[in-house]
Amino acid sequence: MRKMVWLKVVALAVMLLLPFAVTAPVQAAARGIDPIVSADWLEKNLNNPNLVIVDLRKVEEYKTGHVPGAVNVFYGSWAIKKGELLNELPSMDDLAEVIGGAGIGANSLVVLVDKVEKVPDQFGMTRVAWTLKYAGVNNVAILNGGQNQWVAEKRALSQDMVIAKAKPYKAAWNKNLFVDKSTVIAKLGKATIIDNRAPAFYEGKEKLAFVPKLGRIKGAVNLPVGQLYTGEGLYKDKATLASLAAKATGADLDKEYILYCDTGKTCTSWAFVMTELLGYKDVKVYDGSSMEWLADPNAPMEP
Repeated sequence: MRKMVWLKVVALAVMLLLPFAVTAPVQAAARGIDPIVSADWLEKNLNNPNLVIVDLRKVEEYKTGHVPGAVNVFYGSWAIKKGELLNELPSMDDLAEVIGGAGIGANSLVVLVDKVEKVPDQFGMTRVAWTLKYAGVNNVAILNGGQNQWVAEKRALSQDMVIAKAKPYKAAWNKNLFVDKSTVIAKLGKATIIDNRAPAFYEGKEKLAFVPKLGRIKGAVNLPVGQLYTGEGLYKDKATLASLAAKATGADLDKEYILYCDTGKTCTSWAFVMTELLGYKDVKVYDGSSMEWLADPNAPMEP
C-alpha cells in the first residue's frame, strides 16, 4: 500500500515538473531584442538602462550628430586587415577589450548604428553584429536604415561625446560562426556553400580590384545581398526574405550553410538575417572569402 502511494506521489511530481522541463530551454534561448529595430523603437527605448547604442562611424562623423546616448567605436576596431586580407577578426583579447570598452556586458541590449550612403556601408552593422555573436553577445540588433533613416525621420541628434562605462568582458566564444579555408574545403559537397555577391561576380563576369581573379567556390549557389533591401535601403519584410533565402536553401532550416562574399563583410547580412530572423540553425561565415580562396590555385573553383 505504501509503495502504491509513493508511486502516485512520484508520478504527480513528474507531471507538475514536466511543463517546466519542456519550456525552460526555449525561455533561456529567447532574444531580449528584435534583430532589426526601427528608429521609432530605438527612440522609445533610449532610457533603457540595459541598452548600449554603438555608432560605428568615424569619430568626425559621430561628432556632427548621433543618436542620443550612443558611444562611438569605429568599424575598424571590429574588423581589421591581416596580411592581404580585409575585414578579418581581431585577436580574442583585443576583441574582448573593444567590447568591454564599449560598456557592453553579457546582459546588454546592443543596437548598432552606421551610415548607409554607399553600398559597402550597409554591411558594417551586420559584420559587427556577427562578430558580437561570435564573442557571446546574443542580444544584438541593427538599426534599420542606420543613421540615415534616423536623420530622415527627423529624430533628435546629439553632439555630446559619450564616454562608455567600460567593464571587463568575459567572452563565451561561438567559434563555429566563422570558418577558415581548410574547413570550407572539407565541407565541399556536404554543406551548402552560398555566394552572396552580385550575380555578375558569382557568374565570373566581374570582380573587385583586390580580388585575385574571376570565379567562385566550386558548387556554390547564389543569394545576392542586394536582394535584402527595398529601394529606400530598408530591409524587406520577413516573408519576402524567407522566400528569397529559400531559393538558395530549399527552406531547410537544419542544414549546414557556409556563406561568403569578397572579404567576409557583406555576407554577414544574410548570415544575420537567416539565423536571427528566419530561424536557420547552422550558418557560418567564411572570413577569408573570395580574396583568400581565389588566390589559391589549388582551391576548387568555377567557372
